[in-house]
Amino acid sequence: METQYNPENESPRTNLSEIKSAVEKLKKSVGQIIVGQQQMLELLIAGLLADGHVLIEGVPGVAKTLIAKLLAKSIDADFSRIQFTPDLMPSDVLGTSVFHPQKASFEFKKGPIFGNIILIDEINRAPAKTQAALFEAMEERQITFDGNTYTLSAPFMVMATQNPIEQEGTYRLPEAQLDRFLFKIEVGYPTKEEETQILKTLHKGNRTTEIENIASVLTIDQILAARKIIREIHVEDKLLDFVASIVHETRNNKSIYLGASPRASLAIIASAKAIAAINGRDFVTPDDIVFVSIPVLRHRIMLTPDREMEGITTDEVIKQIIHKIEVPR
Repeated sequence: METQYNPENESPRTNLSEIKSAVEKLKKSVGQIIVGQQQMLELLIAGLLADGHVLIEGVPGVAKTLIAKLLAKSIDADFSRIQFTPDLMPSDVLGTSVFHPQKASFEFKKGPIFGNIILIDEINRAPAKTQAALFEAMEERQITFDGNTYTLSAPFMVMATQNPIEQEGTYRLPEAQLDRFLFKIEVGYPTKEEETQILKTLHKGNRTTEIENIASVLTIDQILAARKIIREIHVEDKLLDFVASIVHETRNNKSIYLGASPRASLAIIASAKAIAAINGRDFVTPDDIVFVSIPVLRHRIMLTPDREMEGITTDEVIKQIIHKIEVPR
């Protein structure tokens, strides 16, 4: 959707050249291995800059895990990968107490959740008890164990993958946990041209070696500095009203059984600011809001049983809502 939008004050308020340069380096670094998936990559970077977690959904073999690993490898930060399985326990994620005979006391041994970029593969394979272990970490950036609170180092971002097709041995993520993800990114199949390019790339060289040679192009300090700048990006009042109207409509739409919470409104604004910064602007436009609304809302609303039986998707309903509301100009 293209809109002609001119903020009241077009003079630059913030220098975004460093952020734009860093994002271009990230895209170039990941682009050495990945063909296509540009929207997915842009949303992952926006999630990182907006201090949010991301859920990536797609069939096996569409580079969900690979692109998350490449993004993490391009950042000079602690990276952990956790493979969720039906027998995974909360202590396998958070950590456990270890007894030291010499000291005659227990010491907390930190689990893989203590990192900056956490990749959780097949998040819907673990039972509810293990899923619940993530709630406090994702929302409050801390965990509580044996009455003690341990703060997670910033930046802290969870990138989780899941397969939408396979049902055996999986557990549906509860709505409360889904609401803690900034985006739900749905990854489709590559085009024929992109698949041809993938085959050519793999045929010419050793992709494993190329992955190992990926160098970090962004530091933790740069990410934290970028986040401070992005929080100050300008959003006009009429755009805030536009976001409120979209979210409010999800609570009053006949096709929707469960509407979005105020957390969704905050998520749209935060991610729209990140998208604006990625594109070198210090102000948010309606196009930024429209771009992020579907990945922000698709996992936060539930359709009525009638609409689901008709084969209507949440994406289609969200698009209808956006087209129904007058776009600020």
